[in-house]
Amino acid sequence: MPTALVTGSGGLVGSETVRHFVEEGWDVVGVENDARAAFFGPEASTARVTAGLIERYPDFRLADLDIRDADGLDRLVAEHAGALELVVHAAAQPSHDWAASDPQTDFAVNANGTLNLLEAVRRHAPEATFIHMSTNKVYGDLPNELPLEDRGARLELPEDHRWHQGIDTTMSIDRSTHSLFGVSKTAADLLVQEYGRYFGMPTVCLRGGCLTGPNHAGARLHGFLSYLMRCTMTGTPYTVYGYEGKQVRDNLHSADLVAAFAAFHANPRAAAVYNIGGGRESNCSMLEAIALCEEIAGRELDWTLSGDNRTGDHRWWISDLDEFRADHPGWQVTYDVPAILREIHAANRDVWVPASA
Repeated sequence: MPTALVTGSGGLVGSETVRHFVEEGWDVVGVENDARAAFFGPEASTARVTAGLIERYPDFRLADLDIRDADGLDRLVAEHAGALELVVHAAAQPSHDWAASDPQTDFAVNANGTLNLLEAVRRHAPEATFIHMSTNKVYGDLPNELPLEDRGARLELPEDHRWHQGIDTTMSIDRSTHSLFGVSKTAADLLVQEYGRYFGMPTVCLRGGCLTGPNHAGARLHGFLSYLMRCTMTGTPYTVYGYEGKQVRDNLHSADLVAAFAAFHANPRAAAVYNIGGGRESNCSMLEAIALCEEIAGRELDWTLSGDNRTGDHRWWISDLDEFRADHPGWQVTYDVPAILREIHAANRDVWVPASA
């Protein structure tokens, strides 16, 4: 039986990965220490999701381990090296704002933690497919230089622009403001590429846009669609930062993302890099997302607009998916934004209730 190692196994992407590969007959080992609760507070805890995985899948094994623990990761990978065929690295400190409050911890988790895992895999299982969840923030704020047009409820690229269908990996990562989070994730991205090129390991960096789904905890500093729906359902005030709420994001359901993991593992290569997201099939502006949340929840959102955008934040991001599809033609986006929001609402109907209810 092949083994998959999944870091951040209690998070949105990690838990979806665990479910997928356990149900495909894999032996799955998770790495999780509920750092999200320490970063963002108890509402962001992954404990409930982890407990659910353990209950549902008795053969799933969990290592309570911090990816900053190089020796601990080395021992874990060595223990499973004989059957280890896949490593999915989804553990991270994921917030722009939090990174600025503690840059050393952010870099230690995102960059050094990735290096620790790469070294352990190189030493003990260098043939294992290494999938790294990177981010579109490696491009910094260069997308903000695109010639966007105001279309009322959203900003949009002209139809004749080269990136109207989505931004591809030819966009530079230089001469831009990344946020400290973007810097630590860029360092990790380059490390994964280098281990692929220098050591010939089958690695991929998937530079995600907004990744989402019903298992997102919905914390203020992380989880855009999930937190937006949570605020709508509970009556919690929400602040939109900058761009008049017309900023655009593509949104990829975690199940579609994990399907991309499986597709890459079936046809891996060294040092691959792709932008991954909802593309033209699944995207929205903040204003459009608010309207959808209100329609689905049957409640108005209490929201205000701040004139200040977050440092390094994008005015518009839609991922070009043609590069990934060219190498993995069977993969497709199956959820659009309304379907994602309906699923988030249904999954949390009994949990996210108004304070007065």
